[in-house]
Amino acid sequence: MSVQLEVWGEYALFARPEMKVERVSYDVMTPSAARGILDAILWHPGMVWRVDRIHVCNPIQFTNIRRNEVGAIASVGSIKTVIEKGTPPKESLFLDASKEIQQRSAMLLRDVRYVIVAHFDMTDRAAPSDNPGKFQEMATRRFEKGQFYHEPYFGAREFPVNFAPCREIPPCPEELRGKRDLGYMLWDLDYSDPANIQPLFFRAVMLDGVIQVPSRASGEVIG
Repeated sequence: MSVQLEVWGEYALFARPEMKVERVSYDVMTPSAARGILDAILWHPGMVWRVDRIHVCNPIQFTNIRRNEVGAIASVGSIKTVIEKGTPPKESLFLDASKEIQQRSAMLLRDVRYVIVAHFDMTDRAAPSDNPGKFQEMATRRFEKGQFYHEPYFGAREFPVNFAPCREIPPCPEELRGKRDLGYMLWDLDYSDPANIQPLFFRAVMLDGVIQVPSRASGEVIG
């Protein structure tokens, strides 16, 4: 079953993975970011979201800012050890933000607006009482009421998403008319092996402001 969700915000950062030091956003929202927004609004083990299209509704505009980031992270393994065994790890779990803070430049998108067109598939974890109609009603209700499990964001938590059901897709901005090759873009992450999560990419082409998102089985998605 298909849904249309309009999302907009003041800033967005869909970071290119090849940029290791400074953060540089893709020109448009990635399919993985779109799926993340849908998951933030409605996640259930009995269903999985599939993004079909992304409509870019505002002209693409970049801006530069400097952001404070924490340069260190706590080890997941150490945290699990403490939770499961109560044994203090060799390294400290405490992070002193004042010492670990790093200032980095970031190239962001500003004044963004998109329409996400997606559908969901049922999974083998669905309960006997789960069905597509139930999930469609849940999604529609949450879209209309602005409800979410955790606040959706545009690539970084400091850039929150406003959202509403899309009744009619806005016209393509004049600046985006025609065909534009955006190069290889992050499609999503492959979590089939939790110990070795792999990024997947596809060749993104925008035609009159619309990006068609291929399925995993299409042959257009590469690891």
